[in-house]
Amino acid sequence: MLHPIGFAAVFIAALLIAGGTSSASSGDAWQDFAAEVQGKCEMAARAQVELPHAVVDPFGSENFGMALVTGKPKGANGFVSYFCIYDKKTKAVELGTELETERMGILPDE
Repeated sequence: MLHPIGFAAVFIAALLIAGGTSSASSGDAWQDFAAEVQGKCEMAARAQVELPHAVVDPFGSENFGMALVTGKPKGANGFVSYFCIYDKKTKAVELGTELETERMGILPDE
């Protein structure tokens, strides 16, 4: 029969092992989530932006993934950005209206 202290040690060890496995798969799941948001947001922006690049909030909110998509507007000079929202339930994306990236002050001075 296992001593109560021995049982507690085995139980704690099992929790630590399970916790390590859980956080590893959770990390992979969050990376997969961010990659999906990035891909869908960049695809959605391709109608307006040449070679769009999305910077993804790694976790989003409870219901939505979020990204800022930036690139050169098709047929024009400069850079524009769009907020992209990804619905975690339906996996649909929507873009906000065009933001002039220069006015946002996020590009470095040249």
